[in-house]
Amino acid sequence: MAYDLIIGDRAYSSWSLRGWLLFEAFDIPRKVKLVDFNGGSVAEQLTDFAPAKTVPTARTPEGAILGDSLAIAEELATRHPDAGLWPADPLARATARNLAAEMHSGFGALREDCPMNLRVAYTGFEPSEAVHSDLRRIEAIWSHARETCKPNGPWLCGDYSAADAFFAPVAARIAGYGLHVSVEAQTYVEAHLNDPAFRRWRAMGLVRGDDLPWYRRDFARTDWPGPSPSPARPVEEGPSENATCPYSGDPVTHYLEVSGRIFGFCNAFCRDKTQPDPLAWPDFAALL
Repeated sequence: MAYDLIIGDRAYSSWSLRGWLLFEAFDIPRKVKLVDFNGGSVAEQLTDFAPAKTVPTARTPEGAILGDSLAIAEELATRHPDAGLWPADPLARATARNLAAEMHSGFGALREDCPMNLRVAYTGFEPSEAVHSDLRRIEAIWSHARETCKPNGPWLCGDYSAADAFFAPVAARIAGYGLHVSVEAQTYVEAHLNDPAFRRWRAMGLVRGDDLPWYRRDFARTDWPGPSPSPARPVEEGPSENATCPYSGDPVTHYLEVSGRIFGFCNAFCRDKTQPDPLAWPDFAALL
């Protein structure tokens, strides 16, 4: 029996991104339900998951309600000890837990001045002194983690962990607002931008959900700084190279042209989530 995971709009909900990555990055099955940020109170939309009132919220197979992302991380780590949510090494594990806790409770200026919006990237944003202070603190704790844990790859404490999931929206803000950080910190930001799970989340956020004006900022826009996707566009008809959808296995009804080739999907969302970043989807990439 899978978990239930309730999330908000993928383009804007930074906490939902954290919660979703805790399942996606560690291959933990879940059934996803979306609340509508344009559809009234989030708490009212969560009446079936009381007493939770925010997203993300998870419900365990036994019915326990987890209405806090850090609680979700810790409970999943307890229930799935081999998944790797926290590093196995005690020093790295303690460092990762401390990072996640500070992210959970801090960096208010960055959150307030730079709300996550994965549909746009801005140029010309001038951060306040408070945002500068948040960025310097972020640089310090990221650098400390890497010096302490000495990872071989791009992540903070070794292999990708819950701490990295918690900082994914920070990386999105730094990238989306063109914020200046150290070379070391920028390398970590780019690891998130190139992470296939993050790319899949962003692709879904580009094609589903309303454009919410309270997240919009009046700065000049520029191209998203992540990897350039393969060119793709919807087409009205096939034939397609595949007879069944790469995600569901159902017969194809909708079509996408990718680099001059036609592929089919079982519904519009499967097609549309693939279009922004085809290679972010392993099941589709296998067709290529």
